[in-house]
Amino acid sequence: MKQYIIDDLRPGEYEKIKTYLDENVGSSKIDGIYWIQLDENILTNIQAEHKECQPFYFALDIEPNVVSCELLVRSRSIIRCNCISYATESQRNWIIKFADTIFEKLDIAT
Repeated sequence: MKQYIIDDLRPGEYEKIKTYLDENVGSSKIDGIYWIQLDENILTNIQAEHKECQPFYFALDIEPNVVSCELLVRSRSIIRCNCISYATESQRNWIIKFADTIFEKLDIAT
């Protein structure tokens, strides 16, 4: 699996990030997993055409020492479809910027 990983979180940073995600994204049924909706403006042509599969997400996983963002763009309504794929360059950059912005807002050095 391709991922963007920020590791070696210091004490207290995990709780700070988790609280931010709980308040701004909302948690999923699986502890530590957050579904982040991708901006519609960066969907591929196939993803934009597949209205029944929208919206598209990436998974962010937080553990006490690490935050990881999957670089797989997926739908929560269907498991297999040709619109589900690894992030394009612009999607990858958007995902990385999303994660980095959280650290900037919380004043956590990466």
